[in-house]
Amino acid sequence: MLDLKFVRGHVDQVAAALKTRNASIDIESFLETDSRRRKLLAEVEDLKSLRNKASAEVAQKKRNKEDASELLKELSGVSARIKQLDEELKAVDATTKAFLLTIPNMPHADVPVGRDENDNREEKVWGNKPEFAFTPKEHWEIGTALGGLDFPRAAKLTGSRFVVLKDWAARMERALTSFMIDVHTLEHGYTEVMPPAIINKTSLLGTGQLPKFADDLFKLEQSDYYLIPTAEVPLTNLFRDEILEEDDLPTALTAFTPCFRSEAGSYGKDTKGIIRQHQFDKVEMVRIAHPDHSYEDLELLLGHAEAILQKLGLHYRVVTLCTGDLGFSAAKTYDIEVWLPGQNKYREISSCSNCEDFQARRANIRFRPKGSSKNRLVHTLNGSGLAVGRTMVAILENYQREDGSVVIPDILRPYMGGTDIIYPG
Repeated sequence: MLDLKFVRGHVDQVAAALKTRNASIDIESFLETDSRRRKLLAEVEDLKSLRNKASAEVAQKKRNKEDASELLKELSGVSARIKQLDEELKAVDATTKAFLLTIPNMPHADVPVGRDENDNREEKVWGNKPEFAFTPKEHWEIGTALGGLDFPRAAKLTGSRFVVLKDWAARMERALTSFMIDVHTLEHGYTEVMPPAIINKTSLLGTGQLPKFADDLFKLEQSDYYLIPTAEVPLTNLFRDEILEEDDLPTALTAFTPCFRSEAGSYGKDTKGIIRQHQFDKVEMVRIAHPDHSYEDLELLLGHAEAILQKLGLHYRVVTLCTGDLGFSAAKTYDIEVWLPGQNKYREISSCSNCEDFQARRANIRFRPKGSSKNRLVHTLNGSGLAVGRTMVAILENYQREDGSVVIPDILRPYMGGTDIIYPG
């Protein structure tokens, strides 16, 4: 959530910046509401001053044993008006907060201005595209032929955009998860967490999924509970309404969880395979950082996600998202896009974002600076480290062979019980 004082003092600047994000704010409505609030406050302050003066006069008259009935009548009217204005102020403040909760974050100055993913800026490329003496297949063809991906039975059990993983595929999902968690905890210094997969409404408000993106969530009937769309939500909200010590920063957490998304608005996209599922597994990284060093933390976070792909020997590129492609809560985002030869294109496998104090203000996460009595908001960062299903997709497509078999990357073989190649049959 943006700082109300900042928005109030820089309305035109905020409006111009958010326009580059394909987001518009109703400036006239905001200014009208804010003007109404200032008038109400001024009237309340004047009436409270009048009430204090009248109360003092009533007390004086009573001490002098004089008639104070007229003053008491006036005082009663003033108090009633103050009560009425206080209720109006509450309503105006609620309107203002609701307005702020729907405004996305301001883009960082380094973010390129653009409308969509075509305007993202390529930052680096790692590795080389694999070369094949045959036409490479897509992952869903490979996985189905090898007996690991079962879409018809998943549709029977639930519906479209689900998959049953069997045999080597189920084992690879576990192997990738263990491998990623081991790297992040043992090499990158993250603390592993196992949070609930069900979260409350307040947590989703804190990280920005609510109220704007309710249609993307799976809500449990007759409750205020939701299935988590990403572990970013519970990991960040662990510190909601808390004050950390400066020495606690940065705090680095990682978690493997299932994720649940309705994929609202993606009808017809990636209907084959496991690129875009309603349920998928992901290893998430979250960093709670000092605001003076959060962009150094963003580079660290990006490097930690890249390390997984490098160890797996998967070619990828890193892009900085343009203003029109930024997520709601992010001030700056790097996307890591892995090369998929079957699709002959790069596909996102990780997003690493600095939300600055946007989520911290919503979730009230602060820290106590050394030598200062004034607490400050932290900066929150999150990144996929990685999306497990998409990593399996990348392995199947990049390590496929002409006979339909798939080679297991060296680093993953100990996690696969020594299996080096998955053969048909």
